[in-house]
Amino acid sequence: MFDQNEMKTAFAIIMDQVKGRVPVYFGIGAISTTKCVALAEMAEKMGAKGISILQPMFLKPTAEELFQHFKTIAEAVPNLPVLLYNNPGRTGYTIPTTVVEKLAHKVTNIVGMKDSSGDITQTSEYIRMNRDVDFKVFGGKDTLIYATLCHGGVGAVCSTVNYMPELVLPIYDKFMAGDLKGALEAQFKMNPVRLSMDKASFPVAAKDMANLRGQDVGNPIHPSLSTAEGSVAREAMKAEMKKAGLL
Repeated sequence: MFDQNEMKTAFAIIMDQVKGRVPVYFGIGAISTTKCVALAEMAEKMGAKGISILQPMFLKPTAEELFQHFKTIAEAVPNLPVLLYNNPGRTGYTIPTTVVEKLAHKVTNIVGMKDSSGDITQTSEYIRMNRDVDFKVFGGKDTLIYATLCHGGVGAVCSTVNYMPELVLPIYDKFMAGDLKGALEAQFKMNPVRLSMDKASFPVAAKDMANLRGQDVGNPIHPSLSTAEGSVAREAMKAEMKKAGLL
């Protein structure tokens, strides 16, 4: 939704606000390999500590085309760690496990991936097939953080942690402390809030919830619109947030 200049401006603001306190990864979702390379090089010059790359949307690439796409981008920034980003719900197809395995074993700086498939078997296969190399798999489905950790994932990349960290972090923290029952209960507490977002437009619900919590993140970019006050979707989100103690 952003052009390259807008992305550069936004990333400059992010880097200024972070001030080196935590590593910042730059997410890339362009369709063409050339544009992705340009964005990766821009991010590196601006101080990104890594990049993540979504598979090209709209296209239906072959396994070889996907391999060459990710390989070319990663090799353009050899000093940056690269995460693959599998999101079939937004692109229309899944990155094949064989492609991920080949990239993990042949491209040195491709060090892991985020899997938002929502298919725990898919996530598990990404983990199983790359256990012999230093390749980390993160969950991308907020409702499956616990399941991802149980299958050997190292964590999760969650939109929800931006506006309700008190519901998300305990899942990971309790799991790592060996409190599996507590981690599962934390997952179950968070899930109804996350699922209530599905009644609204994507990714508008994330801004809706942040604004409801007083973060003042503004309105979404057109054609997206904020969820209307009094609508079924907005009231459902508010109800679950109240039950969880967020409002």
